[in-house]
Amino acid sequence: MMKPTIVLLLLASQLIFSQKKSITTYKHGHNGMELIIQSKKETIIVSTFNSKLAIKEDIAKKIYEMYISKLFVDGDSISINGNQAEVTGKISIRKKGKLILLDFYYDEIQWKTGLVEAFDD
Repeated sequence: MMKPTIVLLLLASQLIFSQKKSITTYKHGHNGMELIIQSKKETIIVSTFNSKLAIKEDIAKKIYEMYISKLFVDGDSISINGNQAEVTGKISIRKKGKLILLDFYYDEIQWKTGLVEAFDD
């Protein structure tokens, strides 16, 4: 009689104290050019759309590093692990002569605190 009661209490306590991901949406992110890198061969501009102010520069630098390492192609959905959050979104690459435009559109931000924010059109 005692064992089933203990097992039931353990299961109930696990359900009560389990953490659920908190997902919120946002509509107004920041859009703009975050990085401009010039060399003799080319100019690369990294722009972010629907970004959060606190992480936009960090994510833009990681996008540039990933581009140099050839870790994605135009149209890919990518995940970027930043210092404060992991961001997923879609990358667009446009080339015009010596100009390369990397446009990254945020879809979801998973903050290290556990909060998850999704962009809502």
